[in-house]
Amino acid sequence: MRNVLFLCFIAILLFFGCNKNNNLKPAKKDQPLTNYVNTFIGTGGHGHTYPGATMPFGMMQLSPDTRLEGWDGCSGYHYTDEYIYGFSHTHLSGTGISDYGDVLLMPTNKVNFNNGSDGKSGYRAHFSHENESAEPGYYKVHLDSTDIDVELTVSKRSGIHKYQFPSAKNQYVVLDLAHRDKLLGYKIDKLNDTEINGYRHSAAWAKDQRLFYHIKFSHPIKNIVYDDEGVAVSKNYKFESKKAVIQFENPNNEPVFIKTGISAVDEVGAYKNLEAEVLNKDFKTVKQEAQQAWESQLEKIVIESTSTPLSDQDLDKKTNFYSALYHTMIAPNIYQDVDGRYRGMDLEIHQTKDFDYYTVFSLWDTYRTAHPLYTIIEQDKTNDFINTFLAKYDEGGIMPMWDLSGNYTDCMIGYHAVPVVADAYLKGIRCYDTEKAFEAMKHSATRDKFGLEAYKNYGFIPVDEESESVSKTLEYAYDDWTIAQMAKAMNKDDDYKTYIQRAQYYKNVFDPSSKFMRGRFRNTWFAPFDPYEVNFNYTEANSWQYSFYVPQDISGFTDLLGGKDALEAQLDELFSAKSETSGRHQSDITGLIGQYAHGNEPSHHMAYLYNFVNKPHKTQEKVHQILTELYKNDPDGVSGNEDCGQMSAWYVLSSMGFYSVTPGSNQYIIGAPLFDKATINLENEKQFNITAHNLSDTNKYVEYVYLNGEKLNNTYITHKDIMNGGNLEFHMTDNPAVWGSRDGQEPKTEITDHIILPSPFIEKGDITFRGSTEVVLNTSEKDANIFYAINDEDFQLYKTPFIITEDTKVKLYSEKDDLKSPVLTTPFYKIDPDLSITLESEFANQYSAGGNDALIDGIRSTKNYRTGSWQGYHDTDLVATVDLGKLKPINLISVNFLQDQGAWIFYPTEVKCLGSVDGKQFFPIEKQPRKIDAAKKSNNIEIKEVYFKQVPKKCRYIKIIAKKLGELPEWHLGYPMDGRSWIFADEISIK
Repeated sequence: MRNVLFLCFIAILLFFGCNKNNNLKPAKKDQPLTNYVNTFIGTGGHGHTYPGATMPFGMMQLSPDTRLEGWDGCSGYHYTDEYIYGFSHTHLSGTGISDYGDVLLMPTNKVNFNNGSDGKSGYRAHFSHENESAEPGYYKVHLDSTDIDVELTVSKRSGIHKYQFPSAKNQYVVLDLAHRDKLLGYKIDKLNDTEINGYRHSAAWAKDQRLFYHIKFSHPIKNIVYDDEGVAVSKNYKFESKKAVIQFENPNNEPVFIKTGISAVDEVGAYKNLEAEVLNKDFKTVKQEAQQAWESQLEKIVIESTSTPLSDQDLDKKTNFYSALYHTMIAPNIYQDVDGRYRGMDLEIHQTKDFDYYTVFSLWDTYRTAHPLYTIIEQDKTNDFINTFLAKYDEGGIMPMWDLSGNYTDCMIGYHAVPVVADAYLKGIRCYDTEKAFEAMKHSATRDKFGLEAYKNYGFIPVDEESESVSKTLEYAYDDWTIAQMAKAMNKDDDYKTYIQRAQYYKNVFDPSSKFMRGRFRNTWFAPFDPYEVNFNYTEANSWQYSFYVPQDISGFTDLLGGKDALEAQLDELFSAKSETSGRHQSDITGLIGQYAHGNEPSHHMAYLYNFVNKPHKTQEKVHQILTELYKNDPDGVSGNEDCGQMSAWYVLSSMGFYSVTPGSNQYIIGAPLFDKATINLENEKQFNITAHNLSDTNKYVEYVYLNGEKLNNTYITHKDIMNGGNLEFHMTDNPAVWGSRDGQEPKTEITDHIILPSPFIEKGDITFRGSTEVVLNTSEKDANIFYAINDEDFQLYKTPFIITEDTKVKLYSEKDDLKSPVLTTPFYKIDPDLSITLESEFANQYSAGGNDALIDGIRSTKNYRTGSWQGYHDTDLVATVDLGKLKPINLISVNFLQDQGAWIFYPTEVKCLGSVDGKQFFPIEKQPRKIDAAKKSNNIEIKEVYFKQVPKKCRYIKIIAKKLGELPEWHLGYPMDGRSWIFADEISIK
């Protein structure tokens, strides 16, 4: 009997143990989720967001403009500003470059075409945040200067302004098409007493943006004043004007409503959009529809905190979450009219109703987290995004890198439409032509632009051939891995081999001595090396922030470092390192924890790498710290540019307890949840519920995890786990636990097929030398043989260092078993042993061009300063003295300088050339120095060779003095920031 009772007891325990998740209830909302959205998060600091009204993924962003220029004016609004210039209909969210701000309207009480930015009387108005509010799809402000109340709301492609003037007199609105960008074309056309239309073609980040508008006023136009002549015009007059002031006839002082439709196609499209969406609806209805659309979007993820009532801390967390989710749904933007027409990448008009066509793909940012989030909650839109990529491929010849309004901006690096497609395909999202998609992916990877030609030939990008060479090599290798994964799934064996080999090219920029990813400069390592230095080898980062970027082969990377303990130690040092950087100032490097920079995307996966070395508790610590310290319910609540949803997507996924370290692997790496409950409401009508038991600020460690009632020992879940619906349960504790610490429980990405052999490198040896130089070769691959050849001699096995005494080409490759690396060639140059140079100025380390002798090494530079062959001097004069070794007759002296004003590189204002016999007493080679108008604005990147001639006269010493421009001109972007110029110099030639 006892045995029967015991067995029954065990059965009951097993029943409730295996089915404990059956009692879990989905998270429920306690009020409309839009109430938790703070649209002002990111409008301060460097977040670059805007607070105005927009729809989910909508074409129109109707928002106030408070800033006309500058890096922190990218969205048109900054929380620290006090004046509103008006309300324009398009804005970018969180970008690092400025554009949009199209078709500005501003209510006012007098005729004035000046915006007031010059401090003179203008139509701008003072406002205060006390009289400003915003919600998803709605914005409201009181203009203090004119006592006018403004409200804004939108539909997808249309919007409504509501103005309440203080009296029936002097009711005006300014229409300013010259606002912000350079105008290429414009038109204002009065159609009748209540309607106008026209277009605005402009150039900024997008070099040829075309926008058309149709505006309908609720009250008759009493008068229009043209900005140049200042006279009224008849009702049918069509005039070429950048600005107009429109006066209303409104004797009862009713609210004035202005309905605007926009289109990238034509004025007809703008009207159709207006007619379909808001023309026959009142303001209240449109606002309600917009907010209901947002509520439906936000309901895709419902989070719940068990504290009742919500503590201030929990309220802030919930606000941060829904504001982040909101920001992930602002871009990309639909770029298609209601009739299916759109302007393609060829700037021609196309039409389709098979899918929605989008623009604003910030792919270098968003492929990491935002698009993986979309594969969970926006699968239909993900299909539309990929169909859009393929349409752009047809129209413009390539899938976009960063496209904006029918323009390829060629901004940022990588070909990151590729991982978006591969990640979706591997997750079963395939409502597009998959064969064509694969063709387009390969096309992106096989061009010869942006260093790809060298990457394909050498297996890495040399510093001297392409800027940002390390970052590009690493990101291309990841992109290629995603092509390989898709090729494998499609049974394309040859393509799989090609791209899985290319996915290993990261090995060629790994320096086994320093354990960092470094630039290869003529097959040596770029030196002097400082992992804290921000320089032209990396994209918006330094070596600390890119040396962990091997998401496709973390096992292989771990082996290069020396095993799991070595990777853990390197991560520990990353997070505990000093938080200062050296070298070039980079505004994007923010949110620093040691050298982890959460404010910029290359760092976003790093905290989760501890899972891969069986130390998930360290991931939990770091993720909790980032979530709670680097996201705030505050205008300055984002640690860097919000970047079209990427910063926010990191918060959304991480706060639910997992993250996409390697899109394309279908794994989500487990971190630590921030909320007691979260429910993902999937498009397949299933739910994935996440519950955290015993969660608190101190209980931030995971003790154990259950997935659908079964104990989960692995520290990751799969995409299939989520899409099948179910329950993920965290049990939290206040101390690091053993969960996930055993071998085999960690996630893994590894490449085991078609292994490549890393290329050898020159560990020691001066590329430019006097007398002789000793050459030492090495490789990061254990037990590999290195072969080398001098000039045209036969290759021989490298055994010991060798000496070079003349100009020489050294060829080298490595072999191991049946593997062989590409053959690399490095030229060595012998400098005249009598020639030397003394620099009285200090060059910048990141622009050393190889060191002290760079100005006399005989190697001439191209116009691309980022390749590292120019010597750079920041805010200092260049003073260099060349010693010829003995008296020689001098006929001609020349020196080269670079001008790239967009990069703050200016010609010197004056160049002097002096000669000397003894190095003490100097005389002018020519009486007059060379004067240069360095401050003259130029968009051209040019090289100026400055000459000095004389009747042959013997000198031993030649001194060059180049005077800096110093403070940047007032017209330059850097002037308000007290920017200072650079001098970039190259070869001093003496004949």
